[in-house]
Amino acid sequence: MRIGSCIRTYTGIEFWPLDPRADEISTRDIAHALSLTCRANGHAAHFFSVAQHSIYCAREAKNRGYSERVQLACLLHDASEAYISDITRPVKRHLTDYMKIEDTLQKTIYETYGLVSLTEAELDLVRLIDDAMLKYEMATLLNMNDFQGEEVQERYSLSFKMMDVIEEEFVRLAEELQTALLIKA
Repeated sequence: MRIGSCIRTYTGIEFWPLDPRADEISTRDIAHALSLTCRANGHAAHFFSVAQHSIYCAREAKNRGYSERVQLACLLHDASEAYISDITRPVKRHLTDYMKIEDTLQKTIYETYGLVSLTEAELDLVRLIDDAMLKYEMATLLNMNDFQGEEVQERYSLSFKMMDVIEEEFVRLAEELQTALLIKA
C-alpha cells in the first residue's frame, strides 16, 4: 500500500509525492511543471520560471568548469517542486515535515538520474550556484540587493520566455547531460 494520495502528472503518471518511486519520475513532467511555475512566489517584475532558473544554474555550473554530474544536479535541484510545489525560504525552514518530504523526493529524483552518489562537496557546489543565481535574480527582478552570495559568471537574460520554449530547452539539456554522463561511464 502506498503512502498518501496520488496526483496525476502532465504525462498521465499517477505520482505519489509521499511515496515517490524512481520509475515514476519523468523529465517531461518536471520540465513542464517547472516551466509553468514562477520564481519568487510570483513577486518578480514579470513571469520568470523555475525551469529557466534551473537551466541557468546548470549553465553557471558549466561556466565554472564543474562536472556534468554537478551541471545535471543544478538542472534538477528544484525538480521536487514539480510534484509538491515550493514554499518561500523564510517559511520553509519552519516546516520540518515539508522539508523531509522534499528531501525524500529530491533524493528519489537524483536516484532516477544516476546522481544518488553526489558527494557533500558536489551538493555544496549546487547550493552555492543556487544562491548566486538567487542573488542575481532578486537584484534584477525585484531590485533587492541585500542577498549574500557569490556573483554569477555570466549575465543571464532574465527576460520572459515562453513556457513551451523553456520546457523544450530543459528536456534537451537534461538529455544532453545524461548522454554525456553515460559516455563517461
